[in-house]
Amino acid sequence: MFWVGATTSVLLMVTIMASMDFPFNWVFYITVFGQVMVVYMVYRVLTDNYHTNKTFEDFYEDYPIRER
Repeated sequence: MFWVGATTSVLLMVTIMASMDFPFNWVFYITVFGQVMVVYMVYRVLTDNYHTNKTFEDFYEDYPIRER
């Protein structure tokens, strides 16, 4: 979850910097860095060593469907 939070905060910072008229090169380089962070974040989430016994038949874990 660290990479999700870090990536979100960097991209939020880009939005704030763009709205405050920071120099273009600062906004551009931090945007590129944020995009690299997004790719790395997706890689880390997809290769995480997480196992579960849930299947698609279990539907959502936070809202289980009752068996009929």
